[in-house]
Amino acid sequence: MSDTDWTGREFDVDVGDVAHGGHCVARADGRVVFVRHALPGERVRVRVTEDRGKSFCRADAIAVLEASPDRVEPPCPVAGPGLCGGCDWQHAAPAAQRDLKARVVAEQLERLAGLTWPVEVEELSGGPLRWRSRVRFVTGRDGAPGLRAHRSHDVVALDDCPITVEGAAREGLARSARPGTEFEVAEDTRGTVHLAEIRRGGRPKQLSGGVAVEHAAGRTWRVAAHGFWQVHPQAATALAAVVGEWAAAPAAGRVWDLYAGAGLFASVLADQVGTGGTVLAVESGRQAVRDGQSNLADLSQVEWRCGTVERIVSTVEQRADVVVLDPPRKGAGRGIVEAIAGAAPDRVVYVACDPAALARDVATFAGHGYRMTALRAFDAFPMTHHVECVALLER
Repeated sequence: MSDTDWTGREFDVDVGDVAHGGHCVARADGRVVFVRHALPGERVRVRVTEDRGKSFCRADAIAVLEASPDRVEPPCPVAGPGLCGGCDWQHAAPAAQRDLKARVVAEQLERLAGLTWPVEVEELSGGPLRWRSRVRFVTGRDGAPGLRAHRSHDVVALDDCPITVEGAAREGLARSARPGTEFEVAEDTRGTVHLAEIRRGGRPKQLSGGVAVEHAAGRTWRVAAHGFWQVHPQAATALAAVVGEWAAAPAAGRVWDLYAGAGLFASVLADQVGTGGTVLAVESGRQAVRDGQSNLADLSQVEWRCGTVERIVSTVEQRADVVVLDPPRKGAGRGIVEAIAGAAPDRVVYVACDPAALARDVATFAGHGYRMTALRAFDAFPMTHHVECVALLER
């Protein structure tokens, strides 16, 4: 093969290990090929889908020549090459998916943080389908709703989405609208479906519902249906339990809850410090802060600050006994890690939805005297490459 653009070319490769992002690594003529719809150890025929002239290209496995014993028939008919990009691992048995994710987390920790760490990705109850309680569908050229293809603006029309809870899938996919219209759908723990329409350049229009009722961490929550809340119905309670166990905030202590959302972790931390302590809850989303203030109105020890974590932690002078943070996918970053270390907490509990970002921040914490002493990972997004981790760092 020449060094020219390989897009559209087909050839056979032996598939190597899994890589972060929902694909596996293969090699051809000295180049890395990131292959979707394949599994480690397989031999497949690939078609190159993207080649930007660098040392790598992207491809789909279009035929399996030698299959892995972990390969299964995808439960969704549009989960294959060139089709819906919403899932990454429907062709892998659920246990194998968790193993692949564990390998990715371990590889990121070793490569970016220099840590050799055994990782197990734990299953949440409910199975690998019908777990997604919040989803955004988009209409294609014919006005029918669906999801976009992988790394594409093309819309794949859907009759159903097997990973989405039934009510949300049914309501969201029953709509039609001008091309490019998005429908945000959420189904809460009562089974109530909340639906909003977002047209290009327009403001969201609530078509039904709007305030979701959720149950987690021993409390009932009323939150904006389309704001931040864990997508998997079991994730919020599972994560709150680990955060509470590892935070172990002292009575009358001072705790930071950064990227606090509607206050899920703050509620657990407030119970630990009691009325003599303080939980500083920092969140940039105004609606999330309003939801948090309303839901935790009985916990006077929670102090809400609305603004960016970067700005607010730079103005806080008191020492913190414990810091909990749940940053966005990009991670916290050096500046925030340094601010946390400057507050000299005994423990930091870090909730992460991206293992690479987690590993980078763990490495930065290590440079400030904190080492990771515990890690748990949860399969909060079955059929996709995403995984939720909780790490404990101690001075």
